[in-house]
Amino acid sequence: MPGEQGGQMDDPRVYFAAERTFLAWIRTGLGLMGVGFAVSRFGLFLREMRASDTHVVVHATGLSEISGVALVALGVVVNIAAVSHHIQTVKQLQTGTWVASISRNAVVLALILAAFGVGMGAYLIYLR
Repeated sequence: MPGEQGGQMDDPRVYFAAERTFLAWIRTGLGLMGVGFAVSRFGLFLREMRASDTHVVVHATGLSEISGVALVALGVVVNIAAVSHHIQTVKQLQTGTWVASISRNAVVLALILAAFGVGMGAYLIYLR
């Protein structure tokens, strides 16, 4: 196979591509944690608005704190899975056993985020 020598890939672009993918997953995890933190703090903001002397009626159910913590936890899981998958991929590249396949982690994350989005949409319709 071109680019292989004794089971090891000698083209550094392959490793750079694996590292770019790893860093993209890390950015995704950090983004999830940041959004989760913001969502969780928004619940605190709503409570403060309710406690203030303004005459604005604000309904807070505590769901923003729960969903915020869930997003932070999902971000942590994504980062841990990214590290594990990157180590596994590099080992497979070094031994020449890497096989192209669908990224299960990406599919699972997309499905979880889609379910989360549907839940948030239903919640927003419920509050209307």
